[in-house]
Amino acid sequence: MKKYVNAKIHGLQVTRSALDYHGSLGVDASLLEQAGIEPYEAILVVNLNNGARWETYAISADPGEVQLNGGSARLGCVGDRLLIMTFAWEDHFSGAKVLMIGAGNKVTKVVDYSH
Repeated sequence: MKKYVNAKIHGLQVTRSALDYHGSLGVDASLLEQAGIEPYEAILVVNLNNGARWETYAISADPGEVQLNGGSARLGCVGDRLLIMTFAWEDHFSGAKVLMIGAGNKVTKVVDYSH
């Protein structure tokens, strides 16, 4: 078994930050659904502005919203661009879905690497 990327959302822009929240990364619920990421699923987050990488879990947020919660609020600022990924253990690569995100946290392109 090998660990492969299963889903990726690239270019999310942080809209809110809540240090006193109990944790996680809030992401527009429709983006999670389109990427195939379930609420409370483990995610790897990369801050494209400062290079920080951390693991947390995704929770649903309002349309257009991306919120750094708890300790994650120390790893970025409102306006920073993020990418998030999920992984799956498989015998061989079976595919991945990638959402490219633009202004207003709207999908600009979907790439489906299923075969």
